[in-house]
Amino acid sequence: MEESSTLRAFDVARALAFVCDLSMGQPTDHSLRTAWLARQLAIAEGLNPNECDVVCEASLLRWSGCTANASEFAELLGDDIAGREAMVAMRPGWSDAMDAIGNIDDTIEPLARIRCEVSVEVARMLGLDNATQTTLWNILETYDGRGKLHRLPGNRVPLPVFIISVAGDLEIFTRVYGIQRALALIAKKGGASYPESLVHSVAALSEQWLRALDRTEPEEMVSALLTADMRKATSPELIADVIDLKLPWMTGFSRAAAQLSAACCENAGLDKASQSRVYRAGLIHGIGGAAVPNAAYDDPSTRSASAWERFRLAPYWTLRAGRQIAALEREAEIASFVHERLDGSGYFRGATGKAIPTEARILGTVVAWVELRSERPWRKALSTSETVAQLMKEAKIGRFDPTIVECVGSATLADRQPRRRRSNAIRLSSRETEVLYRISLGASNKEVARDLGLSPSTVRTHVESVFRKLECSTRAAAALKASSMGLLPSAPTDLVSKATSSRSDNSI
Repeated sequence: MEESSTLRAFDVARALAFVCDLSMGQPTDHSLRTAWLARQLAIAEGLNPNECDVVCEASLLRWSGCTANASEFAELLGDDIAGREAMVAMRPGWSDAMDAIGNIDDTIEPLARIRCEVSVEVARMLGLDNATQTTLWNILETYDGRGKLHRLPGNRVPLPVFIISVAGDLEIFTRVYGIQRALALIAKKGGASYPESLVHSVAALSEQWLRALDRTEPEEMVSALLTADMRKATSPELIADVIDLKLPWMTGFSRAAAQLSAACCENAGLDKASQSRVYRAGLIHGIGGAAVPNAAYDDPSTRSASAWERFRLAPYWTLRAGRQIAALEREAEIASFVHERLDGSGYFRGATGKAIPTEARILGTVVAWVELRSERPWRKALSTSETVAQLMKEAKIGRFDPTIVECVGSATLADRQPRRRRSNAIRLSSRETEVLYRISLGASNKEVARDLGLSPSTVRTHVESVFRKLECSTRAAAALKASSMGLLPSAPTDLVSKATSSRSDNSI
């Protein structure tokens, strides 16, 4: 199916905010509430309408790069979600893990660069103004010049950066500690994280704002935050690509599930509307996975009971995303059935038989297919015949519909490379494409060199060339940009023989 550009940029931004709020251990309306508070502060500070738009847009997207460095935070903190929640809430003892690292700046700088570069790329793909992109590029700067990436003095940092920072703190601290302690914590950060003038405005007006926010209906909030640029149509594929950045070996997974599901719907005789719904459901089916810590994705044979519980709730969070974003409600409903099985052994509902809609049965079978056909850190990819045999075995015991398994497993559907529109502006050689795809799946330069029979210096040269052509400096941003431009093959593919479970080698 051709890529569909029928969502507003605002709806895509809200979906990404939902994903990243989960990834940061926050309530799923945190970014939306932060954007509303930031807009009130921007108005109080006398910013013009264009600057207020920048504040709204950058507030929604300020964490949009946080799936891309989740694996690094997992290595650093153990639990990437709980660790980052403690960090942003400044919970007692949150800095102990950081203090134990040693040279914290050298450790954090690559993670900060991934986050900022991916966020800027997301804003660019959404067609947002350069001012919003600049704000996101500087989103980790502080007023005292000790920011995590560029270390710019406060007078060289766009004011929206500090407005968003204090609004985010206000939303989190008030919810966690109450208003009085929140204001005390913000006061302590005044002059360091943000200007004292913003602290004074927040101290004077925050209680009024918070009362108004609690009375604001969802439709009113959307109306307040919907900028002109956010009304533009954009590609829903961006949601899939950002979701898949959470795990290095997931690159292209959601797109592949979407494309194959739509093709299977067509083959099964479903109408165009169903094909489109299932396609978009395939793109967003992994939204709820953002609520699962990266470490829980390790070998299922060693997965703890508590980790399994997090997995079982993932489809629920996907459903909740649809309940909050009307433009994706029907698709999220379909996607939330992706792990249900006909015999009731699936999750989260434990639905059986006809309670699982046909569209959802197709998507669930396809997701299982693509997963088995994709290599994982703990196992090799199954061949086409092995995958058919595995799914048919499960169909015989009542978990899958055998007719749908046959449809998905047909040679014309299962292993074809779906058409992707390619960019005319950037050309990668076949070797550069191969190298980029391998590193996007987490392979280090040394592993790519070994697998391709190249020298490490040759691989380094290819990576440098790819980064230069794509105007990126991190692998996550390169993978995101290349995928959006149709420069990467769809997964699963035989291009890559091995995907490791870490994208820790972010330097060339």
